[in-house]
Amino acid sequence: MHNFHRGKHRSQGLSLSSFSDDELYDIHLATLEVLEKTGIYIETDEALHVFDGAGAEVDRKNKIVKIPPYLVEDAIRSAPSKIRLAGRDPNHDKVLQAGRVHFTNFSEGIEVIDPFSGNRRPPVKKDLADAARLVDYLDDIDVCEKAVGAGDVSPEVISLHNAEAMLANTTKHCCVGPGSGFLLTRLVEMAGLIVGGIKKLKKRPILSFTTCPVSPLKLINECCEIIMAAARTGSVINILSMAMAGGTSPVTLAGTLVTHNAEVLGGITLNQLVRKGAPVIYGSSTTAMDLKLGAASVGTPECAVISGAVARLARYYALPSYVAGG
Repeated sequence: MHNFHRGKHRSQGLSLSSFSDDELYDIHLATLEVLEKTGIYIETDEALHVFDGAGAEVDRKNKIVKIPPYLVEDAIRSAPSKIRLAGRDPNHDKVLQAGRVHFTNFSEGIEVIDPFSGNRRPPVKKDLADAARLVDYLDDIDVCEKAVGAGDVSPEVISLHNAEAMLANTTKHCCVGPGSGFLLTRLVEMAGLIVGGIKKLKKRPILSFTTCPVSPLKLINECCEIIMAAARTGSVINILSMAMAGGTSPVTLAGTLVTHNAEVLGGITLNQLVRKGAPVIYGSSTTAMDLKLGAASVGTPECAVISGAVARLARYYALPSYVAGG
């Protein structure tokens, strides 16, 4: 499904009008200017080649790509405005599109409180399996995201163990960070075996993936590989910026919103250049930095303002969105 509704204002479903359409257009123009004039750092040679072949200005020495506006806008138009996240149980299928709101747990806890001893400790694979079973039980959670990581397995293949622990313990759609393009391909094979083949998986994707640009304005090796591998396998990929106002992006929320938008649209452009029509989610875990603690602030007014703005911006582009809560 091509994105014919990009830029149109629709009132169906739940919405929060943080900006007028004219203000969103200003943000869009500022983002296009950043991508065209400043550019974005692309670490992977293969991704540089993709941009070069599409007509972008590529500085291979410094790995900076300046993307013309028409490439970005063409990518926005070609990305689907509707995505199905299938569960192993079809009753748990969820559709992402304008006006539909779903909920998921968040990733990734770095410690757990042991339910038997009460002590804090690093998570292990069993903890992730237990969390997936809990998500499966809770009606208010629609999609199962990796709650913790399997810290007791080899780091080189941790994403395979994470996916196994989740897929075996919930009938809801699962979302993981694959770690690399190679591992994403292996995870697609794993999910294909569960549903009965790759063709069936494309019709009913029970597993989707997340990757994060590095702020400000960088798509590092792993991010590029994952974005391209997702496009080639037809997998759903959530390109999720984690910019921090006052830390890795401008201290003003408006400036951070433009930086965030440039990172996500840069990733979406790469995804669509590899395969037009590939399913992609506009993602955000962007917030402000606590200048006293040097940490990301969540549960704050700034986080709420940014999250609302990002959701509105994704809706302006008619792209399915994922927005982290506080």
